[in-house]
Amino acid sequence: MKKLNQLLIGLTVCFFLYTATAFTQNKAEESSKPMYIVITTAHWNSNPDTDFSDWKKTEEEYFNKVTKKNNSIVGSGVYTHYFSPDNSEVIFVSVYKNWEDIEKANEATAKLIEQGWPDEDARKVFFEKQRSYYSPMHSDEIYTSLPYGKEVKTTSTEPLLFYVRKNTAGQGGKGYKEFFENIILKNKYIKGYFTHRHGWGSDSRDAVEIGVYDNLGDIELAFKENERLINAYWPDEEKRKAFFKDFRKYFAGHGDAIYKNVPELDK
Repeated sequence: MKKLNQLLIGLTVCFFLYTATAFTQNKAEESSKPMYIVITTAHWNSNPDTDFSDWKKTEEEYFNKVTKKNNSIVGSGVYTHYFSPDNSEVIFVSVYKNWEDIEKANEATAKLIEQGWPDEDARKVFFEKQRSYYSPMHSDEIYTSLPYGKEVKTTSTEPLLFYVRKNTAGQGGKGYKEFFENIILKNKYIKGYFTHRHGWGSDSRDAVEIGVYDNLGDIELAFKENERLINAYWPDEEKRKAFFKDFRKYFAGHGDAIYKNVPELDK
């Protein structure tokens, strides 16, 4: 029973990953077309002489002149390290309706940059300053959204915490729709919930699950609330064990990290 409870607690914080097989079998359950999520992982410049005092102001200028006006980008955000293996990470996320919009967005960005900084010298100075905050090394990945999500609903103007779990697909598994509708959606501490699967990147088994919370304490409260909801929905212990015996086949390993967003850079 202890091991089962530990599994349930782990499931409460994190989010679910479809395997490629399960996604194909359940594709009829989709309520909308998948979105494309482009994730760029950049890193802070490690030079100790780098001046970061104007970092947010610089990124806000770019956001207001380019990202905010680019109609092909339907959503975007910037996320910094909170608890993760690498405190130099800066995550840039852009969301598109389809693959064609990724190409359109690049074309629109080029035009908006010229409009935003019509003076070539001033443009060069701005982008040299922007680049100075980051290491030249970065990585890019593209994911497609899965149909199970919970839109963020919060009145807080403070940065939110994004609990990110990158999973390796398991073999088989079933019951996610039932778990999602009766546990995740009913957990008041989970302010938002997103599921993505591999589209382009280094490992086709990858999928990212993201839970959104107001603060670190709410993550712990969400554990307890999920366990309560699980016991209430499956009061019969044997049925509960049988459900999660199949459910945990979705998973074959994962890594966890927590990031915080920059509200001024959200679209």
